[in-house]
Amino acid sequence: MDNTSIDTPEKERDRFVERLLASTAGTFDIFTIYIGDRLGFYRSLSEHGPATSEELAARTGAYERYVREWLEQQTVAGILRVEDENAAARSRRYRLPAGHQEVLVDRNSLNYLTPLVQMVAGAVRPMHQVLKAYRSGKGVPYPYYGADFRDGQAGMNRAMFLRQLGSEWLPSIADVHQRLMADPPARVADIGCGGGWSGIGMAQAYPNIQVDGYDLDEASVELAKANVAEAGLSERVRIHRRDAADPALRGRYDLVTAFECVHDMSDPVAALRTMLGLARDGGSVIVMDERVGDRFTAKGNEVEWMMYGWSVLHCLPVGKADGQSAETGTVMRSNTLKQYAAEAGFCDIEILPIDNFFFRFFRLKAVCR
Repeated sequence: MDNTSIDTPEKERDRFVERLLASTAGTFDIFTIYIGDRLGFYRSLSEHGPATSEELAARTGAYERYVREWLEQQTVAGILRVEDENAAARSRRYRLPAGHQEVLVDRNSLNYLTPLVQMVAGAVRPMHQVLKAYRSGKGVPYPYYGADFRDGQAGMNRAMFLRQLGSEWLPSIADVHQRLMADPPARVADIGCGGGWSGIGMAQAYPNIQVDGYDLDEASVELAKANVAEAGLSERVRIHRRDAADPALRGRYDLVTAFECVHDMSDPVAALRTMLGLARDGGSVIVMDERVGDRFTAKGNEVEWMMYGWSVLHCLPVGKADGQSAETGTVMRSNTLKQYAAEAGFCDIEILPIDNFFFRFFRLKAVCR
């Protein structure tokens, strides 16, 4: 009998020690990347080339000794490269590898992940309030997570919404694509519009449509309005800080969308009922949410390690901030959404054949034949 494969408590302990040490290294990666992004260090190295600590400090308006420590740490962490490690400390030149530039500075790339770092920084911002919520059973309001979480989430979705929403995702839904291309111009309601990139992406892909983005978070609305204005789409994409359940809006829209927001809502049934009411006869309702497994398993699927992390720190506390709550959390499984949709008055939901690593797309049906 081979005893080398027996999992002893000591081996289990040692693996867990290694895991925590690796997690600590990853945590330092996250927050030192945050520093490099927020202070413009990566962008300077990308746009102006290698630099010494003095040169990078002068370029970015930072203090040289802090910059030198950051450059050395980034090199030891494997994020930057040094040209001559034996040179004097102030004379060493550092560069950002070409393969890292897309991930850290190219905001138009689908591989751009610096906003993810921002989101993590935002997710831990109200940690003491989260601890209180865990004891009291109450929630943590979304504004407590600050600009880092808000801007980070908008930045993470930006490239996908601009490059894929109108060129891949919606065109794969034939009747929706046809209506968005047709006259009279289609009207779209984008619920929980956040930074506005989903509405911008749809408007850029479909030059005739009118988009109304709805969100109740004041800072998100202001961010979305600024993004829409910068994109030159203020005439066709209008952002509202308004409850979309207003009866005056019923039946106005050919397409109603909710991108990555239903699981955050304290009352998802009421929100889906509102979406049903917004759609006119023959209109469509599309929900995009996380691509989690259909049931809980000990290992989870490829993305649940991340989704449970967001849920523990952010989505579940935010979803409980409005008092009575469905307590959904980030890991909203298909059957849960189906149950919510049925309670809201939809007759069925269809999982759309759109391939995405992080997201699953649902079409909610008001009429079933």
